[in-house]
Amino acid sequence: MTVRLNLAASETVVKAQKHFGAASGAIIKGSGLPRPLIEMVSLRASQINGCGYCTDAHTKELAHAGEDAVRVNLVATWRESTVYTDAERAALELTEEGTRIADAAGGVGDHVWENAAKHYDEEQLAALVMVISLINAANRMGVIARMPGGSYRAGQFG
Repeated sequence: MTVRLNLAASETVVKAQKHFGAASGAIIKGSGLPRPLIEMVSLRASQINGCGYCTDAHTKELAHAGEDAVRVNLVATWRESTVYTDAERAALELTEEGTRIADAAGGVGDHVWENAAKHYDEEQLAALVMVISLINAANRMGVIARMPGGSYRAGQFG
């Protein structure tokens, strides 16, 4: 796989990514969502979108945070796995429908939203929407530029 574009070489992109990173940091620090959940949601969207770089990053961040390897490895098959809580399942389902908007005529189904709302308050739901939106944007950058997985170091962005 040949990288198409080094986004880090663009002054404009570097400036924009600082804001992107600040938005992610605000969610991580202020949302009340557990960091492993944020990383699981990010990992699942990255798997769906086929972003090698982001899949690599969020897998390593989960491991670095001490998440159990079985739980990390089974994120792609969360529906067929017994290692996730009902709240985590609700967040992963919201992630999938929020990521696959084009696959469903109505976007995120009411039943998916209502299930998530059973487990998360409005502030947390808003944060989940933001996390899902940000990771999908990051995935698109990675896929378009063909950023490969494998070189990410846990914590490299703070």
